[in-house]
Amino acid sequence: MHPDWGEVHSECDDCISRRSVYLTFDDGPNPLCTPQILNLLAEYRVPATFFVIGAYALGQPELIQRMIAEGHQVGNHTMTHPDLSGRGLDEVQREIFDANAAIMMACPQASVRHMRAPYGNWTEEIFAASAIADLAAIHWSVGPRDWSRSGVGTIVDAILDSVKPGAIVRLHDGRPPPDQFGAGTDAGPRYETVTALSHLIPALLERGFQIRPLPQFD
Repeated sequence: MHPDWGEVHSECDDCISRRSVYLTFDDGPNPLCTPQILNLLAEYRVPATFFVIGAYALGQPELIQRMIAEGHQVGNHTMTHPDLSGRGLDEVQREIFDANAAIMMACPQASVRHMRAPYGNWTEEIFAASAIADLAAIHWSVGPRDWSRSGVGTIVDAILDSVKPGAIVRLHDGRPPPDQFGAGTDAGPRYETVTALSHLIPALLERGFQIRPLPQFD
């Protein structure tokens, strides 16, 4: 990653002293799994950030509205979740701005402050388009590959073995559009993620972590 392109945030160093951890979810909203995840977050009274696909937000506006009403953040994960590597600035900017518009159409009360590149592939054009949209670039420091059908225990252990104060944890409550499934990608609902989260949240709290919303990066 070229240092002149911009800054991508993989963890929150300024919050380490508070033992903060940040839960993030990609590729939703999904009508089956997202409500279950929201139910778990409500049960434990912890916030999360949902990096949503704009096309899905338009199709599930009630879930975007619920996220905002229950105190969660909604981030930008582009309009159609393409791999933007090698794409020109105009195309990248259109994906990001269209997703912002879709989120605001689904829930006018939303305040979109964060952007995550599909597949975590960051380029100079994505940084530039994110900056134009006034969005902070957010990566992750803990990614248990919950999309790979590795099992609930594997997901939980992968997170607990590597989490530390300031960590940004990346999970999934949805999936990319069908024409983007790669080899070995789980195209089904994220039931393993839902079950893993029911174990993960109490385990993090028992270890003294505080689950917080992502800060607004300057």
